[in-house]
Amino acid sequence: MLKNMEKFPNDFVWGTSTSSYQIEGAHLADGKGPSIWDTFTQIPGKVANGETGNTAADHYHKFKEDVALMAQMGLKNYHLSIAWSRVQPLGRGDANPKGIQFYSDLIDELIKNGITPWINLYHWDIPTALQLETDGFLNPDIADYFADYAELCFKNFGDRIKNWMTFNEPWVFSILCYGHGVLAPGRVSNTEPYIVGHNILRSHGKAVDVYRRNYQKEQNGKIGIINNCDWREPLSDSVEDKAAAQRSLEFFLGWFADPIYLGDYPDIMKNNVGDRLPKFTEEDKKLIKGSSDFFGINHYSTALAENAEVNKKYEVNVYDNGCLFEDERVVLHADPTWKKTEMGWNIVPEGLNNLLHWIDKRYDHPEIYITENGVATTDEIIEGEINDQTRIDFLKGYFSAAHQAIEEGVNLKGYFVWSFMDNFEWALGYEKRFGLHHIDFETGKRTPKKSAGWFKKVIASNSI
Repeated sequence: MLKNMEKFPNDFVWGTSTSSYQIEGAHLADGKGPSIWDTFTQIPGKVANGETGNTAADHYHKFKEDVALMAQMGLKNYHLSIAWSRVQPLGRGDANPKGIQFYSDLIDELIKNGITPWINLYHWDIPTALQLETDGFLNPDIADYFADYAELCFKNFGDRIKNWMTFNEPWVFSILCYGHGVLAPGRVSNTEPYIVGHNILRSHGKAVDVYRRNYQKEQNGKIGIINNCDWREPLSDSVEDKAAAQRSLEFFLGWFADPIYLGDYPDIMKNNVGDRLPKFTEEDKKLIKGSSDFFGINHYSTALAENAEVNKKYEVNVYDNGCLFEDERVVLHADPTWKKTEMGWNIVPEGLNNLLHWIDKRYDHPEIYITENGVATTDEIIEGEINDQTRIDFLKGYFSAAHQAIEEGVNLKGYFVWSFMDNFEWALGYEKRFGLHHIDFETGKRTPKKSAGWFKKVIASNSI
């Protein structure tokens, strides 16, 4: 039996992830200002079943119970996000002492239970006031507002936080929020996603500069950014389809990683997007290049990439994680033998291995953390138990692919499962369950799923 065990390096980091709006609830409690998600969910038709994150899993009031569940499953690392409008309701100016206190208490509770907090500063929930008053990430001034907010967090929590992330999935925020309009603030444009992406990178650069100049030496922490990317395999051996797969990866991941690791946007983006792609100033480039101490990556799926002919009509599904079709010119397909998740995403563990190698090669062997990977499944409570074997099988396959990448020389240092608990899945409401813990959204009751017990063994043995 031991021969079949895949052992991870001794210092490998295992954890779970969540985000503030998806679990906290208490949407206007204790001085919190509304975020664009509080506002967006009030518009009829924007979210499945008219659901909101107003209460969600009520983590704001139940965080001690949740941390106890984390301790019970032997969790050593927990990746969470801070709600900007909870600690700074207007997105600038005065802090909200009760919001600061909540995160301080949560951090203390985690540490008391032997759990290391990893903090992400932005998971798509800009304060509504900042959005309405300044146009949010469409305004270049956002870089200064974000850096000030980041400093507020470094000041209040940095004595205990050793791992910071500035942004989660800027690709999603740019494309699905400003291109396709399916997520808050719900804008549709072929220009705004590139402006937003540009200002996210500038905001990231400024926040990292503040941390490195004023806090890093004393607080002894690391700071980075979290990108997301699905793998792209060419549909055929044709030169065109191979180029399409590479182009898709550069539009997806290169868009945000190239400026940080290579100094500018990919050439293919400059060529295809033209004047709609903003240009970095020399000052921007100085702040952005080299501004990540590690490579955070969220990964969920794989697709086959076909080169799109210019004059041909194609149907595009925004939830397939395609960029702006007119610019990328890639059609995505699935191998009919691939199994799919409840989200309709393809289950292809070797895609993760391929992506890790692509990152390793293109960005010169960075230290990588998988900051999200998980699966939505149909979870039924039968006699008080949830046998989510599908989730266990999914994670087993992806963990194995990650282990293989390490064996092959990729510098992968950690793996965070999405998600610790069931939560509000954005425009899809509460129908899609990603959690290792089941949440009854009517009563707030928490029930560990079979996968939580299985993951506990993985963490304890550091192996699968």
